[in-house]
Amino acid sequence: MALEPIIKGKIGKNCQIGEGVIIGENVEIGDNNIIEPYAVITGYTKIGDNNHIYSHAVVGSDPQDLKFRGEESWLIIGNNNKIREFTLLNPGTEHGGGVTKIGDDNLLMGYVHIAHDVKIGNHCVLANGATLAGHVELGDYVVIGGLTPIHQFVKIGSYAMVAGASAVSQDIPPYMLAEGNRAKIRGLNLVGLRRHLPNRQDIDLLKKAYKELFLSGRPIKEVAQELANSSNPHLKKLGEFILNSKRGIPFERKEG
Repeated sequence: MALEPIIKGKIGKNCQIGEGVIIGENVEIGDNNIIEPYAVITGYTKIGDNNHIYSHAVVGSDPQDLKFRGEESWLIIGNNNKIREFTLLNPGTEHGGGVTKIGDDNLLMGYVHIAHDVKIGNHCVLANGATLAGHVELGDYVVIGGLTPIHQFVKIGSYAMVAGASAVSQDIPPYMLAEGNRAKIRGLNLVGLRRHLPNRQDIDLLKKAYKELFLSGRPIKEVAQELANSSNPHLKKLGEFILNSKRGIPFERKEG
């Protein structure tokens, strides 16, 4: 016997709601969303248009933070996201700004956990079992491999990739490939760059920047300052990220 969905929040046009779905009273859902059977959407949660939330996902439940005291805090999800089975997405907390935010066109595979006050950009892919602790920030086009935990307050720049089964405890600059436990920078994310940067000259400049940062033996902040002053937007972004890092950049100094 099918279980009727329980819908207390606001639902937009042309949404498909599966059996046994629970939607709380403080939830706002836009148009053309698909919510598969037995998903739970609760808390102060706002979801845009054209998202697909799969069976048994739990979206908007209380943060797993001992400081949380039931205050109003939000989970905001954009458009065109795929949120797969058994994912767990938490809203923000008072101490972290009160908002967890997920952008557009992201894929969160099965058993992914997004903790409180996380910020995710657009076009990111988080493979099965990736776990983002509180206050983590991802740029755009970031790829996180399966079974990878990311420590709280870590930032990962746009177009970076972290290999599966890594453990990330420091910031990963944009355009980089990181791997290991603990994860360290292993090179440029050349596959991602070739897919998303149409100008080959930009990639060549990033290759030179990588060598100067990590292979030249020069102080990394000295090189980063030069990059931050560059007129090239990609070099500038890379330099500024390193200069603003609070948790440090994980790399092994190599010559040559």
